[in-house]
Amino acid sequence: MENLNQNVVQPVRQLLSDKAWARWTALALVASMMLFAYMFVDVMSPLQSLVQTQRGWSPDAFGYYAGAEYILNVFGFLILAGIILDKMGVRFTGTLSASLMVIGAFIKLYAISDAFQGTAIDQWLGSWWTAMPGSAKLAALGFMIFGCGCEMAGITVSKTLAKWFEGKEMALAMGLEMAIARVGVFFIFTISPRLADWSASPTVVVPVAFCSALLCIGLLCFIVFTFMDSKLDKEMGAAKVEEAASDEEFKLSDVGAIFGSKLFWIIAMLCVLYYSAIFPFQRYAANMLQCNLGISETQASDIFRWFPIGAAVLTPFLGYFLDRKGKGASMLILGAILMIVCHLTFAFVVPTTQSELITYSAIVVLGISFSLVPAALWPSVPKIMDKRFLGSAYSLIFWVQNIGLAFVPIIIGKVITWSNPGITDPLQYNYTVPMCCFASLGVLALIFGIILKSMNAIHHYGLEDPNIKEDFEDVRIDGEA
Repeated sequence: MENLNQNVVQPVRQLLSDKAWARWTALALVASMMLFAYMFVDVMSPLQSLVQTQRGWSPDAFGYYAGAEYILNVFGFLILAGIILDKMGVRFTGTLSASLMVIGAFIKLYAISDAFQGTAIDQWLGSWWTAMPGSAKLAALGFMIFGCGCEMAGITVSKTLAKWFEGKEMALAMGLEMAIARVGVFFIFTISPRLADWSASPTVVVPVAFCSALLCIGLLCFIVFTFMDSKLDKEMGAAKVEEAASDEEFKLSDVGAIFGSKLFWIIAMLCVLYYSAIFPFQRYAANMLQCNLGISETQASDIFRWFPIGAAVLTPFLGYFLDRKGKGASMLILGAILMIVCHLTFAFVVPTTQSELITYSAIVVLGISFSLVPAALWPSVPKIMDKRFLGSAYSLIFWVQNIGLAFVPIIIGKVITWSNPGITDPLQYNYTVPMCCFASLGVLALIFGIILKSMNAIHHYGLEDPNIKEDFEDVRIDGEA
């Protein structure tokens, strides 16, 4: 009996990821990179009116700049990024993505700096497509490069956490990573307008420079993580040589298999519709509040900054709940409903009442919505996709998402111009029609959420099931974890 027990226990070889301190340290390192990335994404969002008066960017130009972050991803880079991730692994891909973010950030910093204004490049860029100033064009180019790195980093972190938290607190880990990123949005909406006012005359250069420096720190954090991940891979290689040689080998034909999955397209459409009503909204939210409440940039940013805090506080708890109780598909539906209500409130109630209480309430509820959907969405992907092409599955979902994120800001910029004929003062725009556009995206996301839950009830994909397996030790012995 003693020998039998030894035979059963022996295969349970403790990996670095089995140690709580190690996997949570890994989370902290990769989450730091994403924290600084999210801060850079929205560093100019509270400064729309300032960049319009200081650099001559119209709402259309600002919309093109905002959408530029995702353009290269839409035209195939994200698909390539997923293949690179599955072929080259998280260490190479993460380091590459962090490096691209730093390069793109410094190009954008140069574009909006005083050193660029009036140069030969500025004059040449401003000589064609004159509706888009030269500074906006070069800033958009830098944002494109940054966006390639940021979205590649997103899928890398998703696969990283799926790897380090497999069979453990996966939803909680992903929830915490997203919560940390949301805190970054809170920080940047708090400090960006204040950093802009730091010098004698307001400028967008200081906050962009500050966030560019943080991205360099994020790159260093990920490099430190690569040493931990290398050690884990050596341990996993010793324990799973046979599996690594066969089952984990990614094939290019797997991309076709992913595209052929009906469930993949339902999740991808839900993702693109929901996120297109959130991230582009963040670009215009501060200016919307300025126009509706008649307040300054700093006051508007101070109000809107509480939006990500609601998501940051609740997302880890929701992840904990999903790990142990499930109900992921139901959370997706509830999140879409809350988002629709909030956008309609911004469209009709806030302009009429000009109530800060109602505004704060809508922002907090929108943050709750933003905690429900991501917390349930991303941990669901490993349940429906084969592990060997999980990176490609994430990248293709992000690719579809980026289509919306690239074009919705451009569309909203044009809608603002169209619905405000003859208005050039950035503090006098009417945002009713743009907010209705965001609400309509939420309605479509709700429809796909209902379809997803119905399919899960029929085919039992496990989207409503908890993530943590009670029989984890037994699964580990069998070699499936």
